Amino acid sequence: MGTVISLTIPALAREPSSAADGPRPAEDELAAATAVVERLFTELDGRFSLYRSDSEASRLARGELALAHASADMRARYGDAAGWRLLTDGAFTPARPDGVLDLSGLIKGYAVKEAGTSLKALGLNHWCLNAGGDVLVSGSPRPGSDDAWLAGVVDPEDRKTLLAGFPIGGGRTRCSLATSGSAERGDHIWGVGSTTADFRQVSVAAADVVTADVLATAIVAGGLPMLDRATQEWDVDVLAVRRDGGLLATPGFRT
Repeated sequence: MGTVISLTIPALAREPSSAADGPRPAEDELAAATAVVERLFTELDGRFSLYRSDSEASRLARGELALAHASADMRARYGDAAGWRLLTDGAFTPARPDGVLDLSGLIKGYAVKEAGTSLKALGLNHWCLNAGGDVLVSGSPRPGSDDAWLAGVVDPEDRKTLLAGFPIGGGRTRCSLATSGSAERGDHIWGVGSTTADFRQVSVAAADVVTADVLATAIVAGGLPMLDRATQEWDVDVLAVRRDGGLLATPGFRT
């Protein structure tokens, strides 16, 4: 998917059922957690990534495969993206301006969500998963406490500098944070009309990582009108970086 995926698991990630269980996770559990994340991202990358010439998405882009004959997974994710296009009044779209199907604005968040479900199925209750700025957490970095994970937002002008840190998890409603813009991969989001001039980067914190991922992309594409719509219609916090370096932030990012 053209990015880096990292998984952080604190030393007591699995709640011991008794004192005799001792510290968790064991090395084999860590290996299992790593393997399940790697396997899931590899499978989705092989299907949806336009960075790979042999992916199903690339075959669709070249016209070698029609969407009607694509896999059930591809058609389902296209349906999800089409639904978000309606919800955002076209600010989020599953197709590039040249007509090529591109689900990258959705699939990374979807992959993170699926990986999180798999980690919980392994019995891991405390972890942080980060895929190129799409962050999903469970529990706390200090199991047994209600401490939150602190998700950093990179300054698009200087990737060694953080603009803000936002608490997620630890019993809070916000369990995810997604950032879209040019900090990692350059300008790659197509806008609605002239609204691409509004923001260089947008971060959205939400309960659901797919919602955070989609709305971050939609706000970059849709500009100020989409920012207003997102903050009115969804339970989210937003930090938006203007093209001139100015910041717009909802109360959650200002506290």
